[in-house]
Amino acid sequence: MSTLADLRKEYSKETLDVSLVSQDPIRQFESWFDEALRAEVLEANAMTLSTVTEEGKPSARIVLLKGIEQNRFLFFTNYQSQKGKELLNNPACALTFFWPELERQVRIEGIASRLDDKASENYFQSRPRGSQIGAWASPQSVIIKDRALLEDRTKALELKFKGKDVLPKPHQWGGFSVEPLEIEFWQGRPNRLHDRIVYYQIDNSWVIHRLAP
Repeated sequence: MSTLADLRKEYSKETLDVSLVSQDPIRQFESWFDEALRAEVLEANAMTLSTVTEEGKPSARIVLLKGIEQNRFLFFTNYQSQKGKELLNNPACALTFFWPELERQVRIEGIASRLDDKASENYFQSRPRGSQIGAWASPQSVIIKDRALLEDRTKALELKFKGKDVLPKPHQWGGFSVEPLEIEFWQGRPNRLHDRIVYYQIDNSWVIHRLAP
Protein backbone atom coordinates (compact mmCIF):
# COMPACT_ATOMS: atom_id res chain seq x y z
CA MET A 1 0.00 0.00 0.00
CA SER A 2 1.45 3.36 -1.02
CA THR A 3 1.96 6.17 1.44
CA LEU A 4 1.63 9.92 0.99
CA ALA A 5 5.40 10.21 0.81
CA ASP A 6 5.38 7.94 -2.24
CA LEU A 7 2.92 10.09 -4.20
CA ARG A 8 4.70 12.11 -6.86
CA LYS A 9 4.22 13.15 -10.46
CA GLU A 10 6.86 14.00 -13.03
CA TYR A 11 6.11 17.19 -14.97
CA SER A 12 7.29 17.47 -18.55
CA LYS A 13 4.63 19.05 -20.78
CA GLU A 14 5.87 22.61 -21.32
CA THR A 15 8.64 25.11 -20.59
CA LEU A 16 8.53 28.74 -19.49
CA ASP A 17 11.18 31.38 -20.12
CA VAL A 18 11.42 35.14 -19.54
CA SER A 19 12.14 35.68 -23.23
CA LEU A 20 8.85 34.06 -24.22
CA VAL A 21 6.33 35.64 -21.84
CA SER A 22 4.35 38.83 -22.37
CA GLN A 23 5.73 42.00 -20.79
CA ASP A 24 2.25 42.47 -19.29
CA PRO A 25 1.29 39.83 -16.70
CA ILE A 26 -2.44 40.38 -17.29
CA ARG A 27 -2.00 39.49 -20.97
CA GLN A 28 0.13 36.50 -19.94
CA PHE A 29 -2.61 35.37 -17.56
CA GLU A 30 -5.29 35.74 -20.23
CA SER A 31 -3.17 33.68 -22.63
CA TRP A 32 -2.75 30.89 -20.09
CA PHE A 33 -6.41 31.06 -19.09
CA ASP A 34 -7.48 30.67 -22.73
CA GLU A 35 -5.21 27.62 -22.98
CA ALA A 36 -6.83 26.20 -19.85
CA LEU A 37 -10.27 26.62 -21.42
CA ARG A 38 -9.16 24.96 -24.65
CA ALA A 39 -7.70 22.10 -22.63
CA GLU A 40 -11.10 21.77 -20.90
CA VAL A 41 -9.60 22.16 -17.46
CA LEU A 42 -12.34 21.47 -14.91
CA GLU A 43 -13.48 24.80 -13.38
CA ALA A 44 -10.59 26.74 -14.93
CA ASN A 45 -11.82 29.90 -13.19
CA ALA A 46 -11.72 28.30 -9.74
CA MET A 47 -9.15 29.99 -7.52
CA THR A 48 -8.06 29.80 -3.90
CA LEU A 49 -8.73 33.14 -2.21
CA SER A 50 -6.46 33.64 0.79
CA THR A 51 -7.25 36.33 3.35
CA VAL A 52 -6.09 37.24 6.86
CA THR A 53 -8.19 37.29 10.04
CA GLU A 54 -8.04 40.09 12.61
CA GLU A 55 -5.74 37.83 14.65
CA GLY A 56 -3.34 37.52 11.72
CA LYS A 57 -4.34 33.92 10.90
CA PRO A 58 -4.47 32.88 7.23
CA SER A 59 -7.84 31.83 5.87
CA ALA A 60 -8.48 30.25 2.45
CA ARG A 61 -11.32 28.94 0.31
CA ILE A 62 -12.19 28.35 -3.35
CA VAL A 63 -14.10 31.07 -5.22
CA LEU A 64 -14.73 31.68 -8.92
CA LEU A 65 -13.08 34.35 -11.04
CA LYS A 66 -15.88 36.24 -12.79
CA GLY A 67 -14.00 38.78 -14.86
CA ILE A 68 -10.87 40.80 -15.52
CA GLU A 69 -11.55 44.52 -15.84
CA GLN A 70 -9.10 47.41 -15.84
CA ASN A 71 -6.34 44.89 -15.06
CA ARG A 72 -8.12 43.70 -11.93
CA PHE A 73 -9.49 40.28 -11.03
CA LEU A 74 -13.19 40.17 -10.10
CA PHE A 75 -15.20 37.83 -7.89
CA PHE A 76 -18.46 38.06 -5.95
CA THR A 77 -19.52 37.06 -2.46
CA ASN A 78 -21.55 37.95 0.61
CA TYR A 79 -19.90 40.92 2.34
CA GLN A 80 -21.02 39.53 5.71
CA SER A 81 -19.29 36.19 5.10
CA GLN A 82 -15.95 35.44 6.75
CA LYS A 83 -13.99 36.32 3.62
CA GLY A 84 -16.06 39.45 3.06
CA LYS A 85 -15.45 40.74 6.56
CA GLU A 86 -11.76 39.88 6.41
CA LEU A 87 -11.26 41.73 3.12
CA LEU A 88 -13.14 44.79 4.35
CA ASN A 89 -10.94 44.80 7.46
CA ASN A 90 -7.67 43.98 5.66
CA PRO A 91 -7.76 44.15 1.83
CA ALA A 92 -4.42 42.36 1.36
CA CYS A 93 -5.12 38.99 -0.24
CA ALA A 94 -3.83 36.29 -2.58
CA LEU A 95 -5.37 34.31 -5.44
CA THR A 96 -4.05 30.93 -6.59
CA PHE A 97 -5.01 29.01 -9.73
CA PHE A 98 -3.92 25.39 -10.32
CA TRP A 99 -4.45 23.76 -13.71
CA PRO A 100 -3.06 20.20 -13.32
CA GLU A 101 -3.97 19.23 -16.88
CA LEU A 102 -1.43 21.81 -18.07
CA GLU A 103 0.94 21.35 -15.10
CA ARG A 104 0.57 25.05 -14.33
CA GLN A 105 -0.07 27.32 -11.39
CA VAL A 106 -0.60 31.08 -11.13
CA ARG A 107 -0.16 32.92 -7.86
CA ILE A 108 -1.38 36.51 -7.45
CA GLU A 109 -0.87 38.87 -4.50
CA GLY A 110 -2.76 42.13 -4.37
CA ILE A 111 -5.23 44.50 -2.75
CA ALA A 112 -8.99 43.99 -2.85
CA SER A 113 -11.51 46.80 -3.30
CA ARG A 114 -15.28 46.62 -3.06
CA LEU A 115 -17.06 47.05 -6.39
CA ASP A 116 -19.67 49.77 -6.74
CA ASP A 117 -23.27 48.67 -6.19
CA LYS A 118 -24.28 49.12 -9.84
CA ALA A 119 -21.60 46.74 -11.11
CA SER A 120 -22.52 44.22 -8.42
CA GLU A 121 -26.22 44.54 -9.20
CA ASN A 122 -25.63 44.03 -12.93
CA TYR A 123 -23.76 40.80 -12.28
CA PHE A 124 -26.21 39.61 -9.61
CA GLN A 125 -29.17 39.97 -11.95
CA SER A 126 -27.35 38.10 -14.72
CA ARG A 127 -27.17 34.98 -12.52
CA PRO A 128 -29.71 32.13 -12.72
CA ARG A 129 -32.81 32.87 -10.65
CA GLY A 130 -32.02 29.99 -8.29
CA SER A 131 -28.63 31.51 -7.53
CA GLN A 132 -30.27 34.86 -6.84
CA ILE A 133 -32.67 33.20 -4.40
CA GLY A 134 -29.77 31.36 -2.79
CA ALA A 135 -27.89 34.60 -2.16
CA TRP A 136 -30.93 35.98 -0.36
CA ALA A 137 -31.53 32.78 1.61
CA SER A 138 -28.06 32.09 3.00
CA PRO A 139 -26.64 34.00 5.99
CA GLN A 140 -23.21 32.97 4.73
CA SER A 141 -20.63 31.82 7.32
CA VAL A 142 -23.17 32.03 10.19
CA ILE A 143 -23.64 28.91 12.33
CA ILE A 144 -27.07 27.38 11.64
CA LYS A 145 -28.96 24.55 13.33
CA ASP A 146 -29.65 22.49 10.22
CA ARG A 147 -30.37 22.64 6.49
CA ALA A 148 -34.09 23.07 7.16
CA LEU A 149 -33.46 26.74 7.92
CA LEU A 150 -32.11 27.28 4.40
CA GLU A 151 -34.94 25.31 2.83
CA ASP A 152 -37.57 27.25 4.79
CA ARG A 153 -36.02 30.58 3.87
CA THR A 154 -35.84 29.54 0.23
CA LYS A 155 -39.54 28.63 0.18
CA ALA A 156 -40.45 31.96 1.79
CA LEU A 157 -38.36 33.87 -0.73
CA GLU A 158 -39.87 31.94 -3.64
CA LEU A 159 -43.28 33.18 -2.48
CA LYS A 160 -42.04 36.72 -1.89
CA PHE A 161 -40.52 36.99 -5.36
CA LYS A 162 -43.13 34.89 -7.17
CA GLY A 163 -43.46 35.92 -10.81
CA LYS A 164 -40.16 37.83 -10.83
CA ASP A 165 -37.28 36.50 -12.91
CA VAL A 166 -34.92 39.31 -11.86
CA LEU A 167 -34.52 39.97 -8.16
CA PRO A 168 -33.11 43.03 -6.40
CA LYS A 169 -29.57 42.57 -5.11
CA PRO A 170 -29.29 41.94 -1.36
CA HIS A 171 -27.46 44.84 0.29
CA GLN A 172 -24.93 42.43 1.81
CA TRP A 173 -23.98 40.86 -1.51
CA GLY A 174 -21.52 42.17 -4.09
CA GLY A 175 -18.16 42.03 -5.75
CA PHE A 176 -14.50 42.67 -5.08
CA SER A 177 -11.79 43.58 -7.55
CA VAL A 178 -8.21 42.59 -6.78
CA GLU A 179 -5.44 44.87 -8.03
CA PRO A 180 -2.36 42.65 -8.49
CA LEU A 181 0.99 43.76 -7.09
CA GLU A 182 2.78 40.48 -7.81
CA ILE A 183 1.95 37.65 -10.23
CA GLU A 184 3.90 34.41 -10.49
CA PHE A 185 3.57 31.87 -13.28
CA TRP A 186 4.67 28.30 -12.48
CA GLN A 187 5.27 25.61 -15.07
CA GLY A 188 6.01 22.08 -13.90
CA ARG A 189 9.32 20.63 -15.14
CA PRO A 190 11.19 17.33 -14.67
CA ASN A 191 13.09 16.56 -11.45
CA ARG A 192 11.27 19.33 -9.58
CA LEU A 193 13.34 21.96 -11.43
CA HIS A 194 10.19 23.89 -12.23
CA ASP A 195 10.06 27.12 -14.22
CA ARG A 196 8.92 30.13 -12.19
CA ILE A 197 8.51 33.59 -13.70
CA VAL A 198 7.40 36.42 -11.42
CA TYR A 199 6.20 39.95 -12.18
CA TYR A 200 6.59 42.65 -9.50
CA GLN A 201 4.81 45.99 -9.80
CA ILE A 202 7.24 48.82 -9.06
CA ASP A 203 6.26 52.47 -9.64
CA ASN A 204 3.31 51.42 -11.83
CA SER A 205 5.57 49.31 -14.06
CA TRP A 206 6.15 45.56 -14.15
CA VAL A 207 9.56 44.03 -13.53
CA ILE A 208 10.08 40.39 -14.56
CA HIS A 209 12.39 37.87 -12.89
CA ARG A 210 13.02 34.14 -12.88
CA LEU A 211 12.80 32.41 -9.50
CA ALA A 212 14.57 29.26 -8.40
CA PRO A 213 12.10 26.38 -8.03
